[in-house]
Amino acid sequence: MSAVILDAATLDRTFTRIAHEIAERNVPGTDLVLIGIQRGGVAVARRLGPLVGRILGHDVPVGTLDVTMHRDDLEWHQLPEVRPTEIPGDLTGKTIVLVDDVLFHGRTIRAALDALHDLGRPRRVQLAVLVDRGHREFPIHADFVGKNVPTSSTQRVKVRLTETGGDDTVVIEDVR
Repeated sequence: MSAVILDAATLDRTFTRIAHEIAERNVPGTDLVLIGIQRGGVAVARRLGPLVGRILGHDVPVGTLDVTMHRDDLEWHQLPEVRPTEIPGDLTGKTIVLVDDVLFHGRTIRAALDALHDLGRPRRVQLAVLVDRGHREFPIHADFVGKNVPTSSTQRVKVRLTETGGDDTVVIEDVR
């Protein structure tokens, strides 16, 4: 069983709102970089980047970050799939907005912070997520949230964006 929690129109408004919140918190002239966490966060960051750039009046660089080798659950994966990390320049002294599609336990974000530290020393790191579903195992809190969705541990949140072959919806599925 599944239920749509964000349709295309609502998703579009959600991206616009998050972009405005990011722009409001980061004054023009700030060295701002959006970094999408592989996999789901990349499409979200690539959609947010131009929106934030239009609001601020200048291009906002967007990069990608693979956190596979920084995860604390590698022993559970037989052959982890490493994806590209593409960082647009030196991150030292910049404001980084880490972007992911769904925030759950917080383990991916913890790994992303470790991976980011290997690439430089940002002035500030903020977190933007499309969906926060709770169930945190680490003291991690998103600065920008599209939608808070209380879920059970037997549910999965699926973000389906056109950039990844989806239909611009977010659904909750039971996985029993």
